[in-house]
Amino acid sequence: MSSQLLTLFLLLSAVAIPVVTSRQWCMAMPNATGEQLQANIDYACSQNVDCTPIQPGGTCYEPNTLLDHASFAMNAYYQSHGRIEDACRFGRTGCFVFIDPSNGSCIYYT
Repeated sequence: MSSQLLTLFLLLSAVAIPVVTSRQWCMAMPNATGEQLQANIDYACSQNVDCTPIQPGGTCYEPNTLLDHASFAMNAYYQSHGRIEDACRFGRTGCFVFIDPSNGSCIYYT
């Protein structure tokens, strides 16, 4: 390798390149109604999504709120359906977050 090419390579290697993460989760919008959240849970859980973690005694049962349960189910649906944008729409009640919402033993799929 020529010294000019080596110098160029070293200079390019030293440039800080921001790391773009592809980790994102689908969550329920806080302003969704209880009826919308329950419908999202019912739909997601009927589509071959493992919703046992949000059942009583499950790792994501607590906190026992519709918002938390819907978020878990919606994210499980989104992750298992190719992580495409349409899989997080849920009638405009889904949104993306980029900080892992997992908490304790409740692990959100990625």
